[in-house]
Amino acid sequence: MTTSGPSDRSEGGTERQNWVERRREKIRAEIDRNRRGDYTVPTWVLALALALIVGGWLALILLA
Repeated sequence: MTTSGPSDRSEGGTERQNWVERRREKIRAEIDRNRRGDYTVPTWVLALALALIVGGWLALILLA
């Protein structure tokens, strides 16, 4: 049976801190891209818009 010592806990904390820092850097980079106008619309948003347009068109045809 092994026990976790203080060094095991500090490594986990460091790993989590590194993950948080990487996440913050990704968010900062995305905000910078958006401010420059380099943003893109996510694919799922485009797919949803297309589905709503086609669904509305079909509803007009079938219910008219």
